[in-house]
Amino acid sequence: MKKRIVVVGSLNMDIIISTNRLPQIGETILGNEVNYLPGGKGANQAVSIARLGGDVTMVGAVGQDEFGKSLLEQMDTNQVNTAFIDQVEDVKTGIADIFHVNHDNCIVVVPGANFTLTPEKITPEMEQLIAEADVLITQLEIPLETVQKVLEIANKHNVKTILNPAPAQTLPAELLQLVDYLTPNETEFALLAEHTFTTNDELAALMTKWEATYNQTLIVTLGEQGSAYLQDGKLVITPAEKVDVVDTTGAGDSFNGALAVAISEEKSIPEMIAFATKVAARAVTKFGAQDGMPFAADLD
Repeated sequence: MKKRIVVVGSLNMDIIISTNRLPQIGETILGNEVNYLPGGKGANQAVSIARLGGDVTMVGAVGQDEFGKSLLEQMDTNQVNTAFIDQVEDVKTGIADIFHVNHDNCIVVVPGANFTLTPEKITPEMEQLIAEADVLITQLEIPLETVQKVLEIANKHNVKTILNPAPAQTLPAELLQLVDYLTPNETEFALLAEHTFTTNDELAALMTKWEATYNQTLIVTLGEQGSAYLQDGKLVITPAEKVDVVDTTGAGDSFNGALAVAISEEKSIPEMIAFATKVAARAVTKFGAQDGMPFAADLD
């Protein structure tokens, strides 16, 4: 029987502008093309989970506009349970403006309906949904108070929790102590730890201190270098597969979705990280965050 995974997070329409370079302040340049693709960290992770065979329910909010309708259709197509996605009146669906330059990207997110998912919107039915789950995963594109509340619910019911701390921001200790698995990238971890690092020894020291403080499993994603974690007090880096990179937009979300599936399947830490790192590598070989998410059969 499939283990249940709940994603509480954002749904955005990604407006992807491909260009040779970014404009300077006050400058106008010509782009190459524009694409409108379903996104949002929460939705991306839910699609990743579903495509890898997970039983996943999405909790979030969209507007009653064409973008919202398209996002719900995308969730349905990928067999994500949408029963707990609110369709909000008079607020537009969230968007992400993504500038795609030389296989990399920079992003501006306008939360829209995502920020209507306040703690008051977490109903008793949603609490029951979380209580019956095996894994809860959330991110930071919804109000921080809501992130805190759903983590508290999961903690109360002994549900494993993953926090993908993106977009990067400082977080209160009382929230971090509710997290079982924390998955920052290098930049996000440096901000959280309030300390930069340039060597593996520095990274290992910071990670050791962090895990001792918050009693959680810390996994730092390192882009094309792979993923770092501690085993028996020593730094282990799982290298990423060498692939032809097309679009890095959904890499972190595919990693987190795969990690949720691996946790639900009770894999060991090395197996979890290897699986998630492999999924993330495959995700960047196609254009678009959700369109690039691999299916389980693609990993063979």
